Amino acid sequence: MAEEEKTELPSAKKIEKAREEGNVAKSIEVLGFLGLLGSFGGIFALFKFWLEGFESMFRESLHWIKLDFSPHNLYVLCLQLLKDALWILLPFLFLVGFIAFLANVLQFGFLFSPKAIAPKWSKINPITGFKNLFSLKRLLDGLLITTKVFIAFILGFVLVYSFVDEIMGVAQVGYKDQLLWFRSKALEVIASLLFLFLVASLLDFMLKRRQYIESLKMTKQEVKDEYKQQEGNPEIKAKIKQLMLKNSMSKMMAAIPSANVVVTNPTHYAVALRFEEDDPAPVVVAKGIDHLAIRIKGVAREHEIEIIENPKLARQLYQDVDVDEVIPKVLFEAVAIVFAQVAHIQQMRNR
Repeated sequence: MAEEEKTELPSAKKIEKAREEGNVAKSIEVLGFLGLLGSFGGIFALFKFWLEGFESMFRESLHWIKLDFSPHNLYVLCLQLLKDALWILLPFLFLVGFIAFLANVLQFGFLFSPKAIAPKWSKINPITGFKNLFSLKRLLDGLLITTKVFIAFILGFVLVYSFVDEIMGVAQVGYKDQLLWFRSKALEVIASLLFLFLVASLLDFMLKRRQYIESLKMTKQEVKDEYKQQEGNPEIKAKIKQLMLKNSMSKMMAAIPSANVVVTNPTHYAVALRFEEDDPAPVVVAKGIDHLAIRIKGVAREHEIEIIENPKLARQLYQDVDVDEVIPKVLFEAVAIVFAQVAHIQQMRNR
């Protein structure tokens, strides 16, 4: 029998299970774009700080060179320069790390998955790796990267070529003006490339999202099985409901002998009422329509309980009051009249 086609969108449970295993929609292009954006931003923001820091390191190196150039002094100098370089680069490294974290959070939210870092044979299986190397997903990824690099090369070449006419004029101006010109042109090239990478990252993210949903799609049978696991087997639930209804019905029928009167309409509705000293008001102990109403009246006759015909009251009691609930105040007067009728009938019978 052929395998059933997966046509159904993944359920929330399946997506959550995939997340627990570290399987999420993730685009490396988005990570790369935000990394480049943060890196260029960090370079421009920290450039002056770096310049001052490296200038200080250079002066410190000159100071040490004047001293005795012993192995110990060389070791101390290298250690100090390493500390200074780390201190200078630390803000930039922190920024890049934060952006990488932010890029992942923006794509799939906060996620910690121990299962994702656990060793799996499928990850190191050369046969599986060879199959994945030539999969459609890898082919699309390679095509997107190749297209992006090609367009970036063409765009960069066109931009640089457009600056050629200005280069001769820039050679005639002062040093500071040259730096400003190079800075402005560098920003133009960077902004153009970043825009290209932004478009590529958005396309890649949409592609990855679609591939992710496709990979998690379910067959109709899987949807049914999952529903049964979550909600329970419909047949079993129906049987349980039937048993509960049967037990409830048995309990209700057993309570009829405690009633003082049964109000009917007289063919379709029957409501059994009880009123004792401990009750704050008359209580509905049983109610039913059609065949159940006939059964209630039958039990009432067996136990010599009075049956009073009052169609309007019977309908109101059936519709507005549940079993084992006291009647509402709006029905007190009508029910009192019924109990008065019962008392009158019993008095006439006892004479």
